[in-house]
Amino acid sequence: MRSFRKVLPLHVKARMAFVNITPQVQEALQESGIREGLCLVNSMHITSSVFINDDEHGLHEDFGRWLEQLAPYDPSPKRYHHNRTGEDNGDAHHKRQVMGRDVVVAVTEGALDFGPWEQIFYGEFDGNRTKRVLIKVIGE
Repeated sequence: MRSFRKVLPLHVKARMAFVNITPQVQEALQESGIREGLCLVNSMHITSSVFINDDEHGLHEDFGRWLEQLAPYDPSPKRYHHNRTGEDNGDAHHKRQVMGRDVVVAVTEGALDFGPWEQIFYGEFDGNRTKRVLIKVIGE
C-alpha cells in the first residue's frame, strides 16, 4: 500500500463561506498515482470544516442562515464563555462541530467515487487568515 499527502492552503476573506475544493482534491489524487483506495480530506483548524454536499448556491445560503441561527456570531463574552479568553470566535467552534471535520471518499479506478451531485467543500467560520486542508490518499 502507498500513501500520498498534500496540504492545501486556503485564505477566505469572508467570516463564513463555503468553497468547493473538489478540483484540488481530484488534482491531488491524480498526483498520487493511486488508483484504488481511500482519500481523506480534513480541516486542520478548529474553526473550519470539510463536508460533502451539493454545489448549489441556494443550499449554501441556507446552510449559512441555519448555522447563524444555531450559533450566531457574537464577539462579546456574554454568549460564549470561549470569548472570555480574549477570542471572538466562539460561534465558529460550534459551527465547525455541526458541519464536521473531515470526509473520506472511496477511490475507484483513479477517481473519487462520488454519488450524484456530491462535491467536497471547505467551510470557513472564522475567516481572513490562512488555514490548511490535509489531503491524504492511501491505496494502490
